[in-house]
Amino acid sequence: MSSKAILVAALAVAGTLAWQAVSAQASAPVTREQRKAETAAANKSGQLTAPGVGGAPQAKSTATSTQTREARKAETAAAGKSGQLTPAGQGGAPQAKSTATSTKTREERKAETAAAAKAGQLTAPGQGAAPK
Repeated sequence: MSSKAILVAALAVAGTLAWQAVSAQASAPVTREQRKAETAAANKSGQLTAPGVGGAPQAKSTATSTQTREARKAETAAAGKSGQLTPAGQGGAPQAKSTATSTKTREERKAETAAAAKAGQLTAPGQGAAPK
């Protein structure tokens, strides 16, 4: 290898290392106060995702309601009584409440559960399928 090729390679490596050092200093770590200010600004502008809600953040609606607060509260209370509200954290369409009544007494159900537990037939908490 000629000395010219070695010199060019050395300059290329030195240039790359110098560029990395300069760019690393340009993007210095953000302080806690700066991060808190950025988060507060994003929250105020509606760019943060609400807790428990997946997906990309959505802009806040600027539309105003055409109903009074009392009318909305009455409508929500009526929907709650008729079983049309989705349980918190469930998502999806609301499910109709079961109107079936049990044919067994509480003591009979407790005895069956105890027997199933003794036989090892119960599913561990959090391991079973979602209720139907």
